[in-house]
Amino acid sequence: MGKIAINIATGTIQTKDVIVGIDLGTTNSLVAIVRSDTRQPIALREIDGFSLVPSIVHFDAFGNTVVGNPARELLISQPERTIYSAKRLMGKSYKDVYDHKGFFAYKVYDDGTDALVKVQIGDRFYSPIELSSFILKELKTRAEHVLKMNVSKAVITVPAYFNDAQRQATRDAGRLAGLDVLRIVNEPTAAALAYGLGDKSRGEQTIAVYDLGGGTFDMSVLRLSDGIFEVISTNGDTYLGGDDMDNAIAAYWAGLTGMASAENISLRQELRVTAEKAKKHLSTHNEFNGVVNGVQVSLSREKFNELIQPIVDKTMLCCRAALKDAGMQTTEIDAVVMVGGSTRVPLVKDSVSRFFGKEVFDQLNPDEVVALGAAVQADILAGNNTDMLLLDVTPLSLGLETMGGLMDVLIPRNSKIPNKAGRQYTTQKDGQSGMRISVFQGERDLVKDNRKLAEFNLTGIPGMPAGLPKVEVTFLVDADGILKVSATELRSGVAQSIEVKPQYGLTDEEVEKMLMDSLTHAKDDIKIRALVEATTEARQMLDTTAKFLHKHREMLEDDEVATTTAFMNKLEKAIEMQDKDKIQQATESLNDVSRPFAERVMDAALKDAMRGKKIV
Repeated sequence: MGKIAINIATGTIQTKDVIVGIDLGTTNSLVAIVRSDTRQPIALREIDGFSLVPSIVHFDAFGNTVVGNPARELLISQPERTIYSAKRLMGKSYKDVYDHKGFFAYKVYDDGTDALVKVQIGDRFYSPIELSSFILKELKTRAEHVLKMNVSKAVITVPAYFNDAQRQATRDAGRLAGLDVLRIVNEPTAAALAYGLGDKSRGEQTIAVYDLGGGTFDMSVLRLSDGIFEVISTNGDTYLGGDDMDNAIAAYWAGLTGMASAENISLRQELRVTAEKAKKHLSTHNEFNGVVNGVQVSLSREKFNELIQPIVDKTMLCCRAALKDAGMQTTEIDAVVMVGGSTRVPLVKDSVSRFFGKEVFDQLNPDEVVALGAAVQADILAGNNTDMLLLDVTPLSLGLETMGGLMDVLIPRNSKIPNKAGRQYTTQKDGQSGMRISVFQGERDLVKDNRKLAEFNLTGIPGMPAGLPKVEVTFLVDADGILKVSATELRSGVAQSIEVKPQYGLTDEEVEKMLMDSLTHAKDDIKIRALVEATTEARQMLDTTAKFLHKHREMLEDDEVATTTAFMNKLEKAIEMQDKDKIQQATESLNDVSRPFAERVMDAALKDAMRGKKIV
């Protein structure tokens, strides 16, 4: 007897797998679907009525996780084990986030290289991909609980400015959470979709999307034509949002009442929470009254507007910059869409409306509009909506083999074609004169599990120290699905290229099997990739340290050399044990022990170079 799936949320019989839309946000995340009866997108809500899941993950001492509101409650008592804003770390190296390291209460691990950033919790290390996967898994579980059915396919949104590495990291996080990510959609595009602005009947339009969230601000200009969305320009500030409004109120109250909040974490938190209540209250009232630490506090909307005016002014500067980059005037914008909870503030809404000279689209819940748009896109992919045009896409990811036999994806599957992507690589050994370029197709993390399409050698690279040559590899997929791969050493101009057919005769069944294999082996693949990456970093660290000891031996103390050698041996043993966390711990330890004398040697070298020179 066959099973019939009934969608409890809509009361309708489900004939095929549901595809959900997910807004993976910096502050909050949520999941949405298009109802099969009304054809309208809705955000899925638990019994508590809330659709938003705070993007916060807490790890207990045993490595168990809780996500969302239960994790948020531990932000103050256990800040070193409670991770927030993991989205800001996606696809980033430590050097990328160095200027904002004070923003994170938890430990962001610095291994002294350009490797992707990691977060350290006790003795374990987590990548932003793993952290985001915990949030996505929670959303998947919530969706399955509400819908009473299995959820395995999703559309996930990302900021328009996300690069290839960040988009691929988001895909990997979805895969690790057990989701087949059918499409990555730009957040402003999703917002426009939610309002039905992509309907072909509307003709060509230019749309501005003003997105002010809790911690970030984005301004995007889109061109919509025949159901095709194109991002013309984007501008913003990844450290500007509603949190700054709360901080402005809290600072104002602290100054008035003489409350010294800096040292007292509990008082600081109470001020911030009460300030957030005031902000929300003043969106619909003219006066707020509350109590902080037994002291009466109040705020008028007029004073609130005065406090937040500098924040709103900053967003207006971003709007001007985005329009300038697009080469447009405000009169050329046909519609303005409001996204993010902070756009509920009347001053924000009025300022945006005045700037663009027109009424804004704010009828939909600004916290949910991006997820609703993702659900609309999911509905298009499911074949239920033919009013929007979907361009041809690549059926499987295309990438290169990198150190350790890893697959480095340049063009993710479901990317629109024609498409072009490039990335820079370098040599691993001193004097290396050639580089093998191996092209693969598939979704697995190791190239041995994917399909090899082509291979060629880039020869004639001038002899240089390892890491100095810059080899740019470019993938170009034309409208006929033909892939052209070229490699150029930028310093010398040495180049080589090859043409391949990416489908390579694959049947639909073979493509489906490769996709299913990637989901089935997702956890194992991520573990293997993490181990290979940690081992590669460790070997590079050992090689660099050994060279440094040899070159600068006369400037080092005997005990420094002995200690460093001992830590190098520990790292070698950790590599033999093939334990990712032990390898990363040993790498960090070696980095810590060698950093002081490395800096001393560098300082001495710099003084020698400067001696005898006048600085004008």
